[in-house]
Amino acid sequence: MDTRQLQAFCAVVEKKSFSQAAEQLGVTQPAVSLQVRALEQRLGQSLLDRSGRRVEPTEAGRRLYGSAQRMLALEEQLLDEVSADDGRLTGTLAIGASTGPGAHLVPLLLCEFQREHPDLHVALSIWDTQTVIDRVVDRQLELGVVGALRRHRSLEFEPLVRDEIVLAVPPGHDAAGGTISLEELKEETLIVMQEGAGVRQVVEEELRRAGLRLRGVEPKLELGLQESVKSAVAAGYGVAFISRTAIEGELAAGRLAAAQVEGVEPARQIYIVRARGRSATRAAEAFLSFAKERLS
Repeated sequence: MDTRQLQAFCAVVEKKSFSQAAEQLGVTQPAVSLQVRALEQRLGQSLLDRSGRRVEPTEAGRRLYGSAQRMLALEEQLLDEVSADDGRLTGTLAIGASTGPGAHLVPLLLCEFQREHPDLHVALSIWDTQTVIDRVVDRQLELGVVGALRRHRSLEFEPLVRDEIVLAVPPGHDAAGGTISLEELKEETLIVMQEGAGVRQVVEEELRRAGLRLRGVEPKLELGLQESVKSAVAAGYGVAFISRTAIEGELAAGRLAAAQVEGVEPARQIYIVRARGRSATRAAEAFLSFAKERLS
């Protein structure tokens, strides 16, 4: 089977658009349409529903998509093995990370890793935890680095490093560098990340163990992901639970301060997530070994 046809089909399914799929693949839209049409003719099935504003896979298309992703991954592995004679790592290592580990930990690891393997192209994308996991499930990513565990029968989660979660407060806050009680926390303007963020899940579970639900401290601001939350705290609009590794730069520069909440010690495990049963490329295996060695 022509893997170019499968690649074009998968790109359209993922982008829900022929034009965006063509842009991703670096070809013209007619070329993508031709590849998909040839694939449909060969299989004798309509694979895409083109009747709506967005292109959606038909039932046959949904069945094909998973198998096509596996075949494309196998092709990538075969090419990787063929080029392994001289020991160089080539091609692209595509990794997704949630906002906590994606702020400092993962980028620095990848920069150091790529310096040791200059022929390798590294592509890091940042999303919330659930989106990273969904993209690994769909095999759009080979590896993900996330700060929360989501049980899924087709995924494997491997512990990478433990990360402390602190209460970020503005510089000069009474609790800066110290502690704050749960009762005092209730009087603060609590800023939270959006649903799906790993830190939010961990904090909710820890507060629940302390006998307090997140809504018990009345979060007044939900500001998406990490960068917007950090900016709001630094500007003095409230306090927020956040990964310490994500604010190391701000702490060192004095733009933020950290506090502990009495009776609450949130911490999380940072995980590597990958598709169960998917054969890893040499680049992925090399990066995992490198990361574990650096973080040990």
